[in-house]
Amino acid sequence: MGEVVGAGLLAHVPTIMLPEETRRELNQGPDFTLVDALHQLRRDVFETLDYDTVVVLDSHWFTTVEFVVTAQDRRAGLFTAEELPRGMCRIPYDWVGDPELAWAMDRLDAKHSTWMTAIDDPYLPMYYATLNLWKFLGEGLDKRWISVSVAQTGELEDFLRAGRVIGDAIAETDRKVLVLASGALSHTFWKLRQLRDHEAAGVEHIRTPEAYAADMDRIAWFNDGDHARVLETMPEFMPYRPEAMFAHYLMMAGALGEEANTSRARQYGDYENSIGTGQVHLWFDRPEGGFPRPKATPEDPEYLRQMGNPGADVPAAG
Repeated sequence: MGEVVGAGLLAHVPTIMLPEETRRELNQGPDFTLVDALHQLRRDVFETLDYDTVVVLDSHWFTTVEFVVTAQDRRAGLFTAEELPRGMCRIPYDWVGDPELAWAMDRLDAKHSTWMTAIDDPYLPMYYATLNLWKFLGEGLDKRWISVSVAQTGELEDFLRAGRVIGDAIAETDRKVLVLASGALSHTFWKLRQLRDHEAAGVEHIRTPEAYAADMDRIAWFNDGDHARVLETMPEFMPYRPEAMFAHYLMMAGALGEEANTSRARQYGDYENSIGTGQVHLWFDRPEGGFPRPKATPEDPEYLRQMGNPGADVPAAG
């Protein structure tokens, strides 16, 4: 049976792709710690763990009527970001995909009463929330990479259900997987005429003190392995506009057992500002015995078995 062997809530901010000289100019001397932190994470995890595939939960890829997962055999080309072409221009990429895992997600979506579609179109757009992490953590390593979109019409329960699909597909396909929730914590930018005064990494540049405090709370809970509290307080976090409704983390949580997951974070680098938004790299090692299996959806017969009624039989969703 396949399993998740590690997971991360990782920052993909465009700043990490700039030349060091430019980064130091923006940060008024020292470099942003997020950059060296990714190099260290690669050495500690991506070059040492036994894994087959990396699944990126891409907080920049918004779809509307379903979640989408990339199903190409290979993705290669040059990437220029529509958002920031000056800083991310003609970046080469080339990685092998994992169609078997992608199509397993497509097949298992009804089990969790959600919608996830595998797409193998070679012209499917690329987003830098995937590409930036691959440049640091995947380039030169012989591993499969796939991405999952955020359904912009989704709500908390939808994101958790998508994560459950991902976790079940990993188990079914016998894959050893790293799951990357690619995105920020609080995510409100300074306005255009102000933001150039707030490009440095210091936390005094986070958009509001309240957003900073909310991020600090969640980092502390992640460090304690208290995923249950993070999930329980999502309504309190939403006013600080976590990136993509925090779908990248919520999908990861769904794949890792949600509140039953007590894996503690290892922080790489500092918590840093990016023009008002809160950025951090947090890594969750596989706990002894593995991450908890994904929670069953009430429409699935497995739900009642997980609730302690093994003889129960309910119709499957579909």
